[in-house]
Amino acid sequence: MDVVHRRCAGIDISKRDARVCVRIAGAGRRRAVETVATWGSMTGQILALRDHLVAERVTCVVMEAAGDYWKPFYYLLEDMPGTEVMLVNARHVKNLPGRKTDLLTELPGAVSCAG
Repeated sequence: MDVVHRRCAGIDISKRDARVCVRIAGAGRRRAVETVATWGSMTGQILALRDHLVAERVTCVVMEAAGDYWKPFYYLLEDMPGTEVMLVNARHVKNLPGRKTDLLTELPGAVSCAG
């Protein structure tokens, strides 16, 4: 059986900020709603991101990062109530169907966080 997260977030982390896609699956014939935003990497901004994800009732957060830039995000988000936080290797998710595409080259409306 496949696990489907109806409310999920994909985070692409860089040195100075993170691009965050929140995807909420539609009910019935309604399409999924996706929002993409950029959040800073300072502690206060990461905590604001955390509050945003809690308000959106996100149940799964997947992070992709190079180097050690993921650490502040992971440690500040890991204990969100009712949310699973995963750090993934970009090489392992590169060819997965429905993966988050490069946010820097795509329009926000065309980005998909999950399959």
